[in-house]
Amino acid sequence: MGAPFPPPPSPGLSRRTLLRLGAASALTLLAGCDRQEPLLLGSRGDLPAAWVRRLPKPWRSQLLEDPAQVLARAAAPLTGLVQLSDGWAGELRPDNLQPIGTPALVERLEPMAAPLARLHGPPGGGPLAFPWSYGPWVLVLRSRPDLARRRSEGWDLLLDPSLAGRLVLPSSPRVTFALVGEDPERLRRLRRSALAYDERDGLSLLLTGEAEAAVLPRQRVVGLLRRDPRLQVLLPESGSPLSWNLLLRPAGPHPEPPLEWLGEALEPPLLPALLAGGWVPPLPRDQLQRALADFPAAVAALLLPPQPVLERCFSLTPMAAAERRRLQQLWDGAAPAQGA
Repeated sequence: MGAPFPPPPSPGLSRRTLLRLGAASALTLLAGCDRQEPLLLGSRGDLPAAWVRRLPKPWRSQLLEDPAQVLARAAAPLTGLVQLSDGWAGELRPDNLQPIGTPALVERLEPMAAPLARLHGPPGGGPLAFPWSYGPWVLVLRSRPDLARRRSEGWDLLLDPSLAGRLVLPSSPRVTFALVGEDPERLRRLRRSALAYDERDGLSLLLTGEAEAAVLPRQRVVGLLRRDPRLQVLLPESGSPLSWNLLLRPAGPHPEPPLEWLGEALEPPLLPALLAGGWVPPLPRDQLQRALADFPAAVAALLLPPQPVLERCFSLTPMAAAERRRLQQLWDGAAPAQGA
């Protein structure tokens, strides 16, 4: 919390000297507690440790258990930067934020990142977010080579009867709608098969064998592919919704973010370390190809899919309240009956 305690006084010091030393120590501690250290706030598993370790002083980081806690703390004093996915960031109003001050950095990214930098606001607005990483939702199979051989069926594999009670779906119904459509019968079949709706812990269900298939953000599985041969990852040719990681700057008297630190995520030596962990900045294809040159071919193909497949992936834009209510009703209507 501040400077270390002073060494213990020698036995020959007077009582007055001891009191003076004690008062000085208290003042030193109070000064240390009063330091204004701007804070980078995120949730566990949503920020690469290699990048966080490079955060320059006096900045410090704090990782909470889940994005809901991060959202609740976003306006707290000293919170200078917040990491959220695009879905959670959509809960913030533009007047909750201030420009992150990285127009030059955003210009280095692929054009598909520009709407996320504006949080889907009108063109011409300043960047309210730094979209530093993105990835498609993928289908992860455990010890199911029979389904992997049928990859041409794409997301229809989710409806295979053999996955009943062995399937983990995203916590967001909207992602599921984007994968399988809005047909009520298909949704009912899918919901009857679901073991859980939890992308954060879904991988654990897969690794313990309770589930045999899970729909997860790509980043969560890349690091495991070399270590666990039971896992196979499919990105259907039809594409997939994209999940984005954003850094945002809450409104208030906060210091300017460390721009050099932000830029480090876009180039070596940090870029290959981020890619190895599944974090893919939306950089031009040739730049990513160079960074992936020494990666195993299967991993490189997952991190940088063929351009036609990538072009069929898409970002989920904010929904109007009426549309959200409509989809919620459709989702609730497809829920299995109690005891079924």
